[in-house]
Amino acid sequence: MKKLYQLISLFLLFAFIIPINAQLNLDTVKYQKHDNGKQWAFDYPPINYLKEKYDLKTNEEWFEDIRLSALRLPGCTSSFVSEDGLMMTNHHCARGLLERIKKDGEDLIKDGFFAKSMAEERKIPGYYADQLVMIKDVTEEIHNAEKEGTTVNEKAEKKKAKIKELSEKYQKETGLQIQIIPLFNGGKYSLYGYKRYTDIRLVFAPEMQIAYFGGDYDNFTYPRYNLDCTFYRAYENDKPVKSTNFFKFSLSGIEPGEPIFTVGNPGTTNRLKTVAQLEYARDIIYRNNSFLFDSYYYALEDLKKEDPSRAKEFEDLRVQLGNSQKVISTTLKGLKDPYVYAKKVDFQKKLQQAVWNNPTLKEKYGKVWENIESTRNEARKIAPQMASLSFVQNRMFGSKYFAIAKSLLDVAKELQKPEDQKAAQYKAEKLDSTLKALLPEKIDQLLENTKLWINIEYMALNLGWDDPLVKKLSGGKKGKEIAKWLLDNSIFGDRDDIIDLAKEGADAIMKSEDPILYYVKEADKRMPELQKQMQEVTDTEGIYDDMLGQAIVEIYGTELPPDANFTLRLSDGTLKAFEYNGTVAPFFTTFYGLYDRWYSFYKKYPWDLHQRWEKVPADFDLATPFNFVSNNDIVGGNSGSAVINKNAEVVGLAFDGNIDSIIGNYIYIPYNNRMVAVDARAIVYAIEKVYKATRVSNELKNGKME
Repeated sequence: MKKLYQLISLFLLFAFIIPINAQLNLDTVKYQKHDNGKQWAFDYPPINYLKEKYDLKTNEEWFEDIRLSALRLPGCTSSFVSEDGLMMTNHHCARGLLERIKKDGEDLIKDGFFAKSMAEERKIPGYYADQLVMIKDVTEEIHNAEKEGTTVNEKAEKKKAKIKELSEKYQKETGLQIQIIPLFNGGKYSLYGYKRYTDIRLVFAPEMQIAYFGGDYDNFTYPRYNLDCTFYRAYENDKPVKSTNFFKFSLSGIEPGEPIFTVGNPGTTNRLKTVAQLEYARDIIYRNNSFLFDSYYYALEDLKKEDPSRAKEFEDLRVQLGNSQKVISTTLKGLKDPYVYAKKVDFQKKLQQAVWNNPTLKEKYGKVWENIESTRNEARKIAPQMASLSFVQNRMFGSKYFAIAKSLLDVAKELQKPEDQKAAQYKAEKLDSTLKALLPEKIDQLLENTKLWINIEYMALNLGWDDPLVKKLSGGKKGKEIAKWLLDNSIFGDRDDIIDLAKEGADAIMKSEDPILYYVKEADKRMPELQKQMQEVTDTEGIYDDMLGQAIVEIYGTELPPDANFTLRLSDGTLKAFEYNGTVAPFFTTFYGLYDRWYSFYKKYPWDLHQRWEKVPADFDLATPFNFVSNNDIVGGNSGSAVINKNAEVVGLAFDGNIDSIIGNYIYIPYNNRMVAVDARAIVYAIEKVYKATRVSNELKNGKME
């Protein structure tokens, strides 16, 4: 009977697998209209598209109002949400600032913040918000400058010079922050002028536990239950900014099929790049980064078991890495997906055929793809060496042993100088104290030894285990044994040994065969030339990228959205469920789901709650919509984007995507790519009912201060 069950199981397995593989005939996979996404630039507003798609009548004034209501923060997006300069963004965009501006005895991450009066609104030093107030097409000026060059290198230099000239000219004339950015891979160039607000003050932030409920586990998932919001206020001349353009809140909700829009600054996409560039990203950039993030992320979990007394510390480090680790590893998985790859190949083939079928375009752009493939092949020769020699400067992943060795090398260079040319701290009488100040008394061996063996395995990934440098550093060992062997054969495990070598003088340091010091000397010697070579490749490819962009514009005009580059975009969508884990995600979650998850995980981290949420007011309506999901096209940088309806009213606040949105850096697949947002109703309701911050909730409802 057991064998019979096994046969039945095998039959069912193959009955399921074979039809799926049969359905995926890669030769029939075709590029679809919105594979390049829906991140519309305000330079080319999609008026006709919105009319055709939603029967929505928009005009230049509609787009201008939206543009001037939106703001760009360092790394994130914000927007004005009242006429008195109130600004909305995500809590995760403000997390580092909360640490910076807390006062003695405060824990703003744990307990949140609310300014009960304007006088209590807390200034954030060194922070700013940019408002896009000017757009100017400078394509002709830059392309004409490129044409003045007779070689690719000359063209690159002419382009740089023209961009610098235009930036300085308009900065001086307007007093605005000027940025010249390529659109359509350089097929177009726009000059953006930003008004910068430099007096930004914190008004309200919830505690992290409700803003990031579920922590790293729930990140990039849905259903979600996050109050991921924060409110600032912009000031000028010590008074709140009077914002003519702002997004007023709507508490009417969203109907299925109703068009909604995100207004924000998506960071980077590479959807219009060539197949050769995609392959390079897959084989070099994401493979390398995925190795580092995955190795360190999972090693930290092991360290929690190795030293349980430091479990929280290591978990905090994992949380810091978690977002990037998910993005990078999932993007790599997407780039390896044959379906995704086939779509990118088909888009390139269609574009190539359109160019090659036109004799004039073929003459100008026919070899662009071949030339870009050539530059990527050159980069493939350089990148593994650069990656392997990078740990001296890599603060996140590089072991401190390399940084200490670099300090020793710098000492040697200083000691080589004549006595009268040495900096005072390196002269004989002060050398001992200088060395002791440079070298840490203690090293976190558990953490740094872990980084050390990961660093060496990363070098082997790029150079191979037989590479002389890898052999010298690994001693033929692998995994954790590398660190033990290396420190047994190096002076850098003992501070006194380092100081003793330094006292022997520059020659002793420079001639030392210590493996860690040898690595640092190799990096110091080889990196400048490698960086120069890579810059030449990058500059050359930049010209070919411009030509590729010009070809795209010749064929498609501006009907395709340009790749994201952390400038303002509008993305359209509707509420859209999706299938996952054998079921279907709902449009909305509610506060009921928050408490179900809290109880289901025994109220344990990261599903624990602050005490103010453990017992909410008796009249709190748990059925209030909390988070929602839609098919708006967003990527990193969109964090903090207002989600608005056709009347430019806030209906939500974008804070994340589902796991299937991550490959959106390279392709937008509407079947399962989803944006996750906080519902406007949840924001106002929670601020009013739980935080009793009626000064803020009333301003959101009225669009102005009382």
